[in-house]
Amino acid sequence: MKVIFHEDFYNVYESDPAAAAGRLEPIVRKILDDPFYQLIEPVPAKKEDILRVHTERHFQRIQSDAYVFLMAMLAAGGAIQAADIAYTEKTATFGLIRPPGHHASRDSCWGFCFFNNIAVSLLYLMQKYPIHSAFILDFDLHTGDGNINILEGYRDVYILNPYSHDEIKYVREIEEKLLSLKNVDIFICSAGFDNAQGDWGGVLSTESYHKIGMLLKKYSQKLCEGRRYALLEGGYNYSLMPTNFDGFCKGFG
Repeated sequence: MKVIFHEDFYNVYESDPAAAAGRLEPIVRKILDDPFYQLIEPVPAKKEDILRVHTERHFQRIQSDAYVFLMAMLAAGGAIQAADIAYTEKTATFGLIRPPGHHASRDSCWGFCFFNNIAVSLLYLMQKYPIHSAFILDFDLHTGDGNINILEGYRDVYILNPYSHDEIKYVREIEEKLLSLKNVDIFICSAGFDNAQGDWGGVLSTESYHKIGMLLKKYSQKLCEGRRYALLEGGYNYSLMPTNFDGFCKGFG
């Protein structure tokens, strides 16, 4: 499975938990020890990629902090690369990127986000390929308000942020939504691991992340020839993240 990652993502670009030192290193160590994974290095997004999603004013606001801007453009570029590989190779990819993006709306952002990586990558695909519909699962602890504000109602984009605090009901909610889908050209996942047992949310086990990955694989293969990708959002228990990341990816890929 191809994982999009750049060593610059190790850098501390802000004083928030998503930018903290040591967050990604344990995941990368697991990747390097497992032949299941292949690391791919991204290139930064272009301004035109960002302006499909965000206003000029928002772009300039982020650009005013040169280091944050550099990281945000690289993360958006990694999201685009994950999306392009997933679509053209009809496979699963994971964008191990930061800053995250699902709290970034057209002209504002919060929650450690700057540019909306999901929206940037999806609108890139839509202008390049014959894509008319997408399903987005956001299993981060926090609702991806930026994804909703930008993409809900955009063509045929379906977004699910499961709400249950019960692990079994949470996974069941996802499966029921997947069962209801008909015409979907690509599956996308805002993959935040902060709803894990032992992290901020305390709901999902590694087995549940694996099950979620398997469900996305199954229904993407059924509906869109297996085209699917996930992008990292939250997750703040560094010792747990590698195990939950691996559990999800082994199901997803």
